Amino acid sequence: MRESGENKKNRDRKDGEKLQKQESAAQRREKKAQKKEDRRRAHKEFWAAFGLERRQNRTTFLVFSVLRVFVIFTMVRQFMIQNYEGFFLCILTLLLFGLPTYLQVRFRVEVPQTLEIIVMIFIFAAEILGEVSNFYTIFPFWDTILHTINGFLAAAVGFSLVLILNRNEKVMFSLSPLYLAIVAFCFSMTIGVIWEFFECSMDLLFGLDMQKDTVVHSISSILINESGAQRPVTISNITSTVVNGQELPIEGYLDIGLLDTMEDLFVNFVGALVFSVIGYFALRGGDREGDIANRFMLRRKKPEHDYLKRIQDGDKSLFAPQREESAERPAEAPTE
Repeated sequence: MRESGENKKNRDRKDGEKLQKQESAAQRREKKAQKKEDRRRAHKEFWAAFGLERRQNRTTFLVFSVLRVFVIFTMVRQFMIQNYEGFFLCILTLLLFGLPTYLQVRFRVEVPQTLEIIVMIFIFAAEILGEVSNFYTIFPFWDTILHTINGFLAAAVGFSLVLILNRNEKVMFSLSPLYLAIVAFCFSMTIGVIWEFFECSMDLLFGLDMQKDTVVHSISSILINESGAQRPVTISNITSTVVNGQELPIEGYLDIGLLDTMEDLFVNFVGALVFSVIGYFALRGGDREGDIANRFMLRRKKPEHDYLKRIQDGDKSLFAPQREESAERPAEAPTE
C-alpha cells in the first residue's frame, strides 16, 4: 500500500507537469499568434497612413505621379532592350520616391512640399537621366549640378535635425544660430565625403567608373624623379598616352578621378555654405531667409497631421470624403 501511494503521488506529479507543459505551450502559441496579429495590424495601419500622407498634397502627388509614369516607361524599355542594370535602377528609383513619405510616417516629421518635390526630381535626375540616359556623359556639368544640390539639401536636413533637438524639452542644451549653422555645414560635408568613399569603393571593388576621369595635359610627381629626391618632376604639353604599347584615344593624360572628386567636394562645399548662411540669418530673424529656410527644413508633425497616430487612435474621419489640400502647409518661422 505504501508503494502504491508513492506511485500515485509520482503519477499525479507527472500529470501535473504534463498539464503545465501543455498550458505553457498553449500560452506560447497564443502569445505568438497575438504578436503576429499585432504586427499585421501595425503593418496595415502604417501603409494606410503612408497612403494618406502621399495624397495629402495635390501638387506633390501630381509630381510623383508624373515622374512615376516616366520611370515605369523607362523600366519597360530597359527590359525590352535587355539592359537589366537600367531596369533595376528604375526599380530602385521607384522605391526611393517613397522615402520622404516613409520618413514622415515612420519618424513623425513633416517634410515641406518644396523639399519633397526637389528630392524626387533629384532622384529622377540622378538615376534615370544621369545613369540610365547617360546624362553624366552627354552633359559633363550634370554631376556638378547634382552634387551642388546635394550639398544644399544635406545642409538643410542637418540644420533641421539639430534644430529639432534644440527645441526638445528633454534635451538639455540650447545652441546659438552660429553653432547650428556650423553643425549643418559639417553634416553636409560629412555626407559628401562618405559618398566619395562609396564611389571610390565601387570603382576599386567592382571596376566601375563612378569617379569620372579627367584628361589633363601636365602632371607633377616625385615618382618619376629618377634621382629619388623628394622633388616633383613636371611633364607638360602631354598630347597622348600609351599603356602597355597601346595608345589611348585621348589627347592627354588621365588623372584617374582625382579632379572629379575634388570638384564634387568643392560644389558640395558651396551648396552647404549657401544653406548654412540662409539658416543662420533665418534664426537671427530675417523674414526672407526664414521663408526660404522653411521650404527646406524638417519639423515635428502637429497632432492633426500625424496620420499614423490618428489611425491607431481609431479616428474614422480620416477616411471620410474630403477636399485635398492644394497648398503647402503653413510653417512656423525658425526661431532660436
